[in-house]
Amino acid sequence: MGGTFHGATVITLDAKGRLALPTRHRDALSAEKTELVLTAHPDGCVLLYTMQAWDPVRAKVETFPSLNPQASWWKRLLLGFEEHVTPDASGRILISPALRMHAKLERELMMVGQGGYFELWDNGLWTAKLTQAMAQSGSTPPPGMENFSL
Repeated sequence: MGGTFHGATVITLDAKGRLALPTRHRDALSAEKTELVLTAHPDGCVLLYTMQAWDPVRAKVETFPSLNPQASWWKRLLLGFEEHVTPDASGRILISPALRMHAKLERELMMVGQGGYFELWDNGLWTAKLTQAMAQSGSTPPPGMENFSL
């Protein structure tokens, strides 16, 4: 994949539902016409992976138990919305109408690096969820982060 993805960038969808990959990530995301994977996340955003980073995630998702209702819904979202796209010569990718509807993506998006992938959020929804998360965070860290400090 060529490293990890970090940082947050405001980007704009064009009238056709395309977004231009940010210049600082374009080489890693569009090297040698590499396929990228877009899919839905249960929290209401779109995930953007390189194919290399997505393959092991997909393999794990395929093992989710189909008789567990919650696991089945996660599998339906992650695999059911999975799309493969290749950046065009201008470094743009098309986000399908189904994924745009899932994440309520309209014009202004927040692209947030998560290490091995990106999350694409509607900017208004991102702002609302971030505000809510910060208000609820309190001073107690979530399970598994008890010893974390900055």
